[in-house]
Amino acid sequence: MKIAGVVLAAGLGTRMKSSLPKVLHRLHGTPMLQHVLNTLHALKPQKIVVVAGKNLPEFEKALQDVSGISFAVQREPKGTGDALSKAVPLLKGFHGTVLVVNGDAPLITKSTLKNFLSMHKKKRNDISVLSFESRNPGSYGRIIRDGKGKAAFIIEQRDASESQKMIREVNSGVYAFESGALPLLKKIRINRSKGEYYLTDIIGIARDNGLGIDAFCAGLEDEFMGINTRRELESACSIMKERILDKYTDRGVHFIDRNSVFISSDAEVGAETIVYPSVHLEGRTVVGTGCRIYPNVRIVDSIIEDGAVIKDSTLIEDSTVRRNASVGPFAHVRPGSVIGEEAKIGNFVEVKKSVVGHGTKASHLSYLGDAEIGDFVNIGAGTITCNYDGHRKHVTVIEDGVFIGSDSQLVAPVRIGRDAFVGAGSTITTDVPSGALALSRAKQRNIEGWAERRRAKNRKIAKQSAKSTGKKLRNLR
Repeated sequence: MKIAGVVLAAGLGTRMKSSLPKVLHRLHGTPMLQHVLNTLHALKPQKIVVVAGKNLPEFEKALQDVSGISFAVQREPKGTGDALSKAVPLLKGFHGTVLVVNGDAPLITKSTLKNFLSMHKKKRNDISVLSFESRNPGSYGRIIRDGKGKAAFIIEQRDASESQKMIREVNSGVYAFESGALPLLKKIRINRSKGEYYLTDIIGIARDNGLGIDAFCAGLEDEFMGINTRRELESACSIMKERILDKYTDRGVHFIDRNSVFISSDAEVGAETIVYPSVHLEGRTVVGTGCRIYPNVRIVDSIIEDGAVIKDSTLIEDSTVRRNASVGPFAHVRPGSVIGEEAKIGNFVEVKKSVVGHGTKASHLSYLGDAEIGDFVNIGAGTITCNYDGHRKHVTVIEDGVFIGSDSQLVAPVRIGRDAFVGAGSTITTDVPSGALALSRAKQRNIEGWAERRRAKNRKIAKQSAKSTGKKLRNLR
C-alpha cells in the first residue's frame, strides 16, 4: 500500500500557557509531535507533510534531525479542513492513501493505524475515519450512522442534539483519504458559529457525492487523547511511562521501584538489567544486558555496555561505558568520554572528554580532563590532569601500565611513558620516559626535638598570659 502522512499541527495551544508551540512540549523527553512522526515513519510512508502555524521556524529547528518531512503553513487558524487543504499542494503527484493524524495526539500506536489502513483498503473506501468508544464523550464529534450501520456524517458536540450527545462512538481525528478524494476539501463550507472549516464535514460531503465512506471503531480511548493543557500532558506522560516500563518488564528488565524511574521514549534497556529507584535514563541512552543501575543515577545520551555497573548518585553525559566497567558512586562522566572494559571510576571522580583504558582504575577524588589513558593504569587519589592554561585545553597522555601516586598534578601537554611511576605529591610538567620514576617534591628534612621545644614555648606563653590576666583582675578590684 502506498501511503503519505499529513500531521495537523498548526494549533496555537493557548491553554498550555506557554510561548512554546503546543506540539513541541515534551512527553517523556521527546516533543509530542516527534512521537507522532515516529509512529508514522514506522508505516514507511512515501512522504510526510507537517502543517505548521506561524511558529514554523521553531518547528524546523526542533525537527532538524528528522528526515523525509516537508512543511505546509496555515498562517491563520481557520480549522482542520483548511489545514489539510494547505498540505494538498505538497502531495502533488502522489497516488495512494493519505493518512491524516493530529500532532497533539502522541499516544496513538502503529498497530492501531495499521489496522485502520487495512480496514480502509479492504472496504475500498474513498474516505474513512477512525472512531472509538468514549467513556465520557464530552467535546468529541459524534459518529452518526444510517439505518444500515454505515457512517453518514460527523456532528460536533456544539451542534449536536441531546439525543446525539448520548452517542459514545466519537471521532478520533484520524482519517484515510484516497488521493482522488482530496479535491472534495474545496466543498467544505465555513462554520459560521466558529469561523472555521471543519474537516469532519468531509464525511457528509463525500456521502452526498456518492463516494465510499465509513467509520471504523478501533483502538483504546487513551490512544486518541488530545493534549491541550498541562494537566493533560501530565496524564499522557503517566500513560506513556506505564507503556515503556511494561515493555521492558516483558523483556526481562527488573525495576526495584517502577514508580520512581524515568526512561525516555528514545532510550533502550537490555534484558536482565536491574534498575534501582530514582534512575533517569534520558535522550537516546542505550543500556545493555545484565547491567546494574543503582539509585539516583542520571544517564543522558550515553551507551552503557553489557554487564556495566553504575553506582549511586552518578551522572553520565554523552559518553560510553564499556563492558563490565564500574562507575561511581558520586562520579561525573562528562561529554565525550569513554570508560574502557573492566575499568573502575570511583567515588568523586570527574572524567571529561577522556578515554580510559581496559582495566584502568581511578578509585577516588580525581579529575581526568582531556586525557588519553591506557590499559591497566592506576590513578591515585587526588590526581589532577591540569588541562587548561587559561586560553587553551591541552592533552595528557598516560600509556599502559603506569602508576600515578596520590595527590599528583599532571600539567598538560605531557606524556607519561609505558610502565612509568609518578611518586605521590608530584607535579609533572615534562614527559616521563617509559619505565622511569618521576618525583618532583622537595627533599624531606627532619628537625630533632622540634615538637618538645614547641610545647615548651606554648606553655611559657600560656603562663605569661595567665599572669597578665590575674594582674588586670586585681587592678579592677
